[in-house]
Amino acid sequence: MTDSNDSVYRASALRTLGVERDAIEAVAARIDGDFDRACELLLGCQGRVVVTGMGKSGHIGGKIAATLASTGTPAFFVHPGEASHGDLGMITPGDVVVALSNSGETAEVTALLPLLKRMGVPLISMTGRPGSTLAHHAEAHLDAGVEREACPLDLAPTASTTAALVLGDALAVALLEARGFTAEDFALSHPGGSLGRRLLLKVGDLMHQDDRLPQVPSGSPLRDALIEITRQGLGFTCVVAPDGLLAGVYTDGDLRRTLDQHSNLHALNVDDVMTTPGKRITADVLAAEAVRIMEASRISALAVVDEQGHPIGALHMHDLMRSGVI
Repeated sequence: MTDSNDSVYRASALRTLGVERDAIEAVAARIDGDFDRACELLLGCQGRVVVTGMGKSGHIGGKIAATLASTGTPAFFVHPGEASHGDLGMITPGDVVVALSNSGETAEVTALLPLLKRMGVPLISMTGRPGSTLAHHAEAHLDAGVEREACPLDLAPTASTTAALVLGDALAVALLEARGFTAEDFALSHPGGSLGRRLLLKVGDLMHQDDRLPQVPSGSPLRDALIEITRQGLGFTCVVAPDGLLAGVYTDGDLRRTLDQHSNLHALNVDDVMTTPGKRITADVLAAEAVRIMEASRISALAVVDEQGHPIGALHMHDLMRSGVI
Protein backbone atom coordinates (compact mmCIF):
# COMPACT_ATOMS: atom_id res chain seq x y z
CA MET A 1 0.00 0.00 0.00
CA THR A 2 1.29 3.47 -0.89
CA ASP A 3 0.56 6.80 0.68
CA SER A 4 -1.30 7.85 -2.46
CA ASN A 5 -3.57 4.80 -2.20
CA ASP A 6 -4.09 5.47 1.48
CA SER A 7 -5.15 9.04 0.70
CA VAL A 8 -7.67 7.78 -1.88
CA TYR A 9 -9.16 5.46 0.73
CA ARG A 10 -9.28 8.22 3.31
CA ALA A 11 -10.90 10.59 0.84
CA SER A 12 -13.57 7.99 0.13
CA ALA A 13 -14.15 7.45 3.83
CA LEU A 14 -14.51 11.18 4.45
CA ARG A 15 -17.01 11.52 1.59
CA THR A 16 -19.06 8.67 3.02
CA LEU A 17 -19.04 10.16 6.50
CA GLY A 18 -19.95 13.57 5.09
CA VAL A 19 -22.97 12.19 3.22
CA GLU A 20 -24.16 10.31 6.30
CA ARG A 21 -23.59 13.34 8.53
CA ASP A 22 -25.74 15.42 6.19
CA ALA A 23 -28.41 12.71 6.26
CA ILE A 24 -28.52 12.79 10.07
CA GLU A 25 -28.78 16.58 10.10
CA ALA A 26 -31.66 16.40 7.63
CA VAL A 27 -33.47 13.86 9.80
CA ALA A 28 -32.99 16.07 12.86
CA ALA A 29 -34.64 18.98 11.03
CA ARG A 30 -37.73 16.82 10.40
CA ILE A 31 -38.40 15.74 13.99
CA ASP A 32 -41.96 16.95 14.49
CA GLY A 33 -45.31 16.11 16.03
CA ASP A 34 -45.29 12.64 14.49
CA PHE A 35 -42.25 11.84 16.63
CA ASP A 36 -44.24 12.92 19.72
CA ARG A 37 -47.15 10.74 18.60
CA ALA A 38 -44.87 7.76 18.06
CA CYS A 39 -43.44 8.15 21.58
CA GLU A 40 -46.95 8.40 23.05
CA LEU A 41 -48.03 5.23 21.24
CA LEU A 42 -44.98 3.35 22.48
CA LEU A 43 -45.32 4.60 26.04
CA GLY A 44 -48.99 3.62 26.06
CA CYS A 45 -48.33 0.18 24.62
CA GLN A 46 -49.90 -2.49 26.86
CA GLY A 47 -48.15 -5.36 25.06
CA ARG A 48 -44.86 -5.41 23.19
CA VAL A 49 -43.34 -3.30 20.48
CA VAL A 50 -43.02 -5.39 17.32
CA VAL A 51 -40.44 -4.12 14.81
CA THR A 52 -40.49 -5.36 11.21
CA GLY A 53 -38.67 -4.70 7.94
CA MET A 54 -37.14 -6.45 4.95
CA GLY A 55 -33.53 -6.63 3.83
CA LYS A 56 -31.23 -3.93 5.18
CA SER A 57 -34.24 -2.25 6.83
CA GLY A 58 -34.83 -5.53 8.62
CA HIS A 59 -31.28 -5.57 9.96
CA ILE A 60 -31.74 -2.03 11.25
CA GLY A 61 -35.12 -3.01 12.67
CA GLY A 62 -33.52 -5.85 14.59
CA LYS A 63 -31.05 -3.47 16.17
CA ILE A 64 -33.81 -0.98 17.04
CA ALA A 65 -35.82 -3.75 18.71
CA ALA A 66 -32.77 -4.82 20.71
CA THR A 67 -32.07 -1.25 21.80
CA LEU A 68 -35.68 -0.72 22.87
CA ALA A 69 -35.71 -3.98 24.81
CA SER A 70 -32.50 -3.15 26.66
CA THR A 71 -33.72 0.32 27.66
CA GLY A 72 -37.05 -0.51 29.23
CA THR A 73 -39.40 -0.96 26.26
CA PRO A 74 -40.29 -4.66 25.69
CA ALA A 75 -39.68 -5.24 21.98
CA PHE A 76 -38.78 -7.92 19.45
CA PHE A 77 -38.26 -8.23 15.71
CA VAL A 78 -40.59 -10.13 13.36
CA HIS A 79 -39.58 -10.86 9.76
CA PRO A 80 -42.44 -9.64 7.55
CA GLY A 81 -42.10 -12.56 5.14
CA GLU A 82 -42.42 -15.03 8.00
CA ALA A 83 -45.28 -13.00 9.49
CA SER A 84 -47.39 -13.71 6.38
CA HIS A 85 -46.74 -17.42 6.86
CA GLY A 86 -47.66 -17.89 10.49
CA ASP A 87 -45.51 -15.54 12.56
CA LEU A 88 -48.26 -12.92 12.53
CA GLY A 89 -49.56 -14.87 15.52
CA MET A 90 -46.70 -13.28 17.46
CA ILE A 91 -48.50 -9.93 17.17
CA THR A 92 -51.40 -9.53 19.58
CA PRO A 93 -53.93 -6.79 20.42
CA GLY A 94 -52.22 -4.35 22.74
CA ASP A 95 -48.98 -4.42 20.76
CA VAL A 96 -47.59 -1.58 18.65
CA VAL A 97 -45.87 -2.25 15.32
CA VAL A 98 -42.93 -0.23 14.02
CA ALA A 99 -42.43 -0.93 10.30
CA LEU A 100 -39.31 0.10 8.35
CA SER A 101 -39.16 0.46 4.59
CA ASN A 102 -37.13 3.04 2.70
CA SER A 103 -39.55 3.07 -0.21
CA GLY A 104 -42.62 2.63 1.95
CA GLU A 105 -43.89 0.15 -0.63
CA THR A 106 -42.11 -3.10 0.34
CA ALA A 107 -44.65 -5.78 -0.58
CA GLU A 108 -43.95 -8.07 2.39
CA VAL A 109 -44.51 -5.15 4.77
CA THR A 110 -47.55 -3.55 3.13
CA ALA A 111 -49.18 -7.00 3.00
CA LEU A 112 -49.47 -6.82 6.78
CA LEU A 113 -51.50 -3.59 6.76
CA PRO A 114 -55.03 -5.09 6.45
CA LEU A 115 -54.32 -7.59 9.19
CA LEU A 116 -52.95 -4.93 11.53
CA LYS A 117 -55.98 -2.73 10.87
CA ARG A 118 -58.34 -5.64 11.59
CA MET A 119 -56.56 -6.34 14.88
CA GLY A 120 -56.55 -2.66 15.85
CA VAL A 121 -52.78 -2.66 16.31
CA PRO A 122 -51.30 0.86 15.99
CA LEU A 123 -48.67 1.28 13.29
CA ILE A 124 -45.61 3.53 13.36
CA SER A 125 -43.87 3.72 10.00
CA MET A 126 -40.30 4.74 9.25
CA THR A 127 -39.78 5.39 5.56
CA GLY A 128 -37.97 7.66 3.15
CA ARG A 129 -41.20 8.69 1.40
CA PRO A 130 -43.91 10.51 3.41
CA GLY A 131 -46.39 9.93 0.57
CA SER A 132 -45.90 6.16 0.47
CA THR A 133 -48.49 3.50 1.22
CA LEU A 134 -46.87 2.58 4.52
CA ALA A 135 -46.67 6.19 5.66
CA HIS A 136 -50.28 6.84 4.63
CA HIS A 137 -51.65 4.00 6.79
CA ALA A 138 -49.56 4.74 9.89
CA GLU A 139 -50.74 6.54 13.01
CA ALA A 140 -47.30 8.17 13.13
CA HIS A 141 -44.76 8.45 10.33
CA LEU A 142 -41.06 9.07 10.92
CA ASP A 143 -39.37 10.52 7.85
CA ALA A 144 -35.98 8.85 7.34
CA GLY A 145 -35.55 10.12 3.80
CA VAL A 146 -32.10 11.04 2.50
CA GLU A 147 -31.02 13.14 -0.47
CA ARG A 148 -28.63 10.45 -1.67
CA GLU A 149 -26.91 7.30 -0.52
CA ALA A 150 -23.23 7.33 0.40
CA CYS A 151 -22.74 4.63 -2.25
CA PRO A 152 -21.33 6.39 -5.37
CA LEU A 153 -23.92 4.51 -7.46
CA ASP A 154 -26.66 5.84 -5.15
CA LEU A 155 -27.93 2.28 -4.86
CA ALA A 156 -26.60 0.45 -1.78
CA PRO A 157 -28.53 1.35 1.40
CA THR A 158 -26.00 3.39 3.40
CA ALA A 159 -27.12 6.88 4.35
CA SER A 160 -30.75 5.71 4.44
CA THR A 161 -30.03 2.89 6.89
CA THR A 162 -27.97 5.29 9.03
CA ALA A 163 -30.90 7.71 9.12
CA ALA A 164 -33.28 4.93 10.19
CA LEU A 165 -30.85 3.73 12.83
CA VAL A 166 -30.45 7.16 14.43
CA LEU A 167 -34.23 7.64 14.42
CA GLY A 168 -34.56 4.35 16.27
CA ASP A 169 -31.94 5.46 18.78
CA ALA A 170 -33.77 8.76 19.21
CA LEU A 171 -37.00 6.89 19.98
CA ALA A 172 -35.30 4.58 22.46
CA VAL A 173 -33.60 7.41 24.35
CA ALA A 174 -36.75 9.55 24.43
CA LEU A 175 -38.66 6.62 25.92
CA LEU A 176 -35.84 5.84 28.33
CA GLU A 177 -35.94 9.38 29.68
CA ALA A 178 -39.74 9.47 29.81
CA ARG A 179 -39.79 6.25 31.86
CA GLY A 180 -37.12 7.47 34.28
CA PHE A 181 -35.02 4.45 33.32
CA THR A 182 -31.91 4.23 35.52
CA ALA A 183 -28.46 2.70 35.20
CA GLU A 184 -29.57 0.01 37.66
CA ASP A 185 -32.57 -0.80 35.43
CA PHE A 186 -30.20 -1.12 32.48
CA ALA A 187 -27.94 -3.45 34.44
CA LEU A 188 -30.86 -5.74 35.29
CA SER A 189 -31.22 -6.55 31.59
CA HIS A 190 -27.43 -6.99 31.21
CA PRO A 191 -26.50 -9.11 34.26
CA GLY A 192 -23.86 -11.12 32.40
CA GLY A 193 -21.87 -8.18 31.12
CA SER A 194 -19.24 -6.07 32.81
CA LEU A 195 -21.73 -3.21 33.06
CA GLY A 196 -24.16 -5.42 34.96
CA ARG A 197 -21.44 -6.54 37.33
CA ARG A 198 -20.38 -2.95 37.96
CA LEU A 199 -23.89 -1.79 38.65
CA LEU A 200 -25.43 -4.75 40.46
CA LEU A 201 -22.68 -6.23 42.63
CA LYS A 202 -22.52 -4.88 46.15
CA VAL A 203 -19.69 -4.92 48.65
CA GLY A 204 -21.46 -7.64 50.64
CA ASP A 205 -21.38 -9.94 47.60
CA LEU A 206 -17.58 -9.83 47.42
CA MET A 207 -16.24 -9.20 50.93
CA HIS A 208 -14.23 -11.65 53.03
CA GLN A 209 -16.01 -12.42 56.28
CA ASP A 210 -16.08 -14.69 59.30
CA ASP A 211 -12.76 -16.59 59.49
CA ARG A 212 -11.43 -14.64 56.48
CA LEU A 213 -11.85 -11.28 58.19
CA PRO A 214 -8.44 -10.01 59.36
CA GLN A 215 -8.79 -8.55 62.86
CA VAL A 216 -6.90 -8.12 66.12
CA PRO A 217 -8.06 -6.64 69.42
CA SER A 218 -7.11 -3.10 70.30
CA GLY A 219 -3.93 -3.10 72.42
CA SER A 220 -2.46 -6.15 70.67
CA PRO A 221 1.33 -6.29 70.19
CA LEU A 222 2.33 -5.12 66.75
CA ARG A 223 3.73 -8.60 66.14
CA ASP A 224 0.18 -10.07 66.37
CA ALA A 225 -1.10 -7.57 63.81
CA LEU A 226 1.69 -8.49 61.39
CA ILE A 227 0.97 -12.20 61.81
CA GLU A 228 -2.73 -11.56 61.07
CA ILE A 229 -1.92 -9.54 57.96
CA THR A 230 0.31 -12.34 56.71
CA ARG A 231 -2.21 -15.07 57.59
CA GLN A 232 -5.13 -13.49 55.73
CA GLY A 233 -3.11 -12.05 52.85
CA LEU A 234 -5.26 -8.95 52.32
CA GLY A 235 -2.59 -6.39 53.12
CA PHE A 236 -4.24 -5.04 56.27
CA THR A 237 -6.02 -5.93 59.49
CA CYS A 238 -8.89 -4.36 61.38
CA VAL A 239 -8.19 -3.22 64.93
CA VAL A 240 -11.24 -3.86 67.08
CA ALA A 241 -12.02 -1.83 70.21
CA PRO A 242 -13.30 -3.51 73.41
CA ASP A 243 -16.86 -2.50 72.50
CA GLY A 244 -16.56 -4.34 69.19
CA LEU A 245 -16.36 -1.21 67.03
CA LEU A 246 -13.67 -0.63 64.43
CA ALA A 247 -10.96 1.42 66.14
CA GLY A 248 -8.69 1.65 63.09
CA VAL A 249 -6.76 -0.35 60.54
CA TYR A 250 -3.14 -1.36 60.17
CA THR A 251 -1.87 -1.83 56.62
CA ASP A 252 1.25 -2.74 54.68
CA GLY A 253 1.73 0.98 54.11
CA ASP A 254 1.54 1.62 57.85
CA LEU A 255 4.25 -1.01 58.35
CA ARG A 256 6.60 0.84 56.00
CA ARG A 257 6.01 4.06 57.91
CA THR A 258 6.55 2.24 61.20
CA LEU A 259 9.92 0.93 60.04
CA ASP A 260 10.95 4.46 59.05
CA GLN A 261 9.91 6.02 62.37
CA HIS A 262 10.61 3.35 65.03
CA SER A 263 13.72 1.31 65.78
CA ASN A 264 12.20 -1.08 68.33
CA LEU A 265 9.09 -2.75 66.90
CA HIS A 266 8.84 -5.17 69.83
CA ALA A 267 7.94 -2.32 72.17
CA LEU A 268 4.97 -1.19 70.08
CA ASN A 269 1.36 -2.24 70.17
CA VAL A 270 -0.88 -1.83 67.15
CA ASP A 271 -2.73 1.16 68.64
CA ASP A 272 0.49 3.20 68.57
CA VAL A 273 0.88 2.97 64.80
CA MET A 274 -2.52 2.15 63.28
CA THR A 275 -4.46 4.46 60.96
CA THR A 276 -7.41 6.04 62.73
CA PRO A 277 -10.28 5.82 61.98
CA GLY A 278 -9.33 4.04 58.76
CA LYS A 279 -11.23 3.90 55.47
CA ARG A 280 -14.40 1.88 55.76
CA ILE A 281 -17.53 1.01 53.79
CA THR A 282 -20.83 -0.76 54.42
CA ALA A 283 -21.94 -4.02 52.82
CA ASP A 284 -24.94 -2.53 51.01
CA VAL A 285 -22.85 -0.09 48.94
CA LEU A 286 -22.26 -0.87 45.27
CA ALA A 287 -18.87 -2.45 44.59
CA ALA A 288 -18.26 0.29 42.01
CA GLU A 289 -18.30 2.84 44.83
CA ALA A 290 -15.64 0.81 46.66
CA VAL A 291 -13.47 1.09 43.56
CA ARG A 292 -13.91 4.86 43.58
CA ILE A 293 -12.92 5.11 47.26
CA MET A 294 -9.87 2.90 46.80
CA GLU A 295 -8.67 4.82 43.77
CA ALA A 296 -9.25 8.21 45.38
CA SER A 297 -7.47 7.17 48.58
CA ARG A 298 -4.75 5.16 46.81
CA ILE A 299 -5.41 2.09 48.90
CA SER A 300 -6.00 -1.53 47.94
CA ALA A 301 -8.36 -2.73 50.68
CA LEU A 302 -11.28 -1.55 52.78
CA ALA A 303 -12.79 -2.60 56.09
CA VAL A 304 -16.51 -3.36 55.84
CA VAL A 305 -18.63 -2.33 58.84
CA ASP A 306 -22.27 -2.58 59.83
CA GLU A 307 -24.47 0.43 60.59
CA GLN A 308 -23.06 0.69 64.13
CA GLY A 309 -19.45 0.47 63.01
CA HIS A 310 -18.67 -3.15 63.89
CA PRO A 311 -16.26 -4.77 61.40
CA ILE A 312 -18.06 -7.52 59.45
CA GLY A 313 -15.85 -7.99 56.38
CA ALA A 314 -12.88 -6.95 54.29
CA LEU A 315 -12.69 -6.08 50.61
CA HIS A 316 -9.54 -6.13 48.48
CA MET A 317 -8.94 -4.64 45.04
CA HIS A 318 -8.18 -8.14 43.75
CA ASP A 319 -11.75 -9.19 44.65
CA LEU A 320 -13.09 -6.37 42.49
CA MET A 321 -10.83 -7.36 39.61
CA ARG A 322 -11.77 -11.03 39.77
CA SER A 323 -15.48 -10.16 39.76
CA GLY A 324 -15.14 -7.98 36.67
CA VAL A 325 -16.15 -4.77 38.44
CA ILE A 326 -12.84 -3.28 37.31
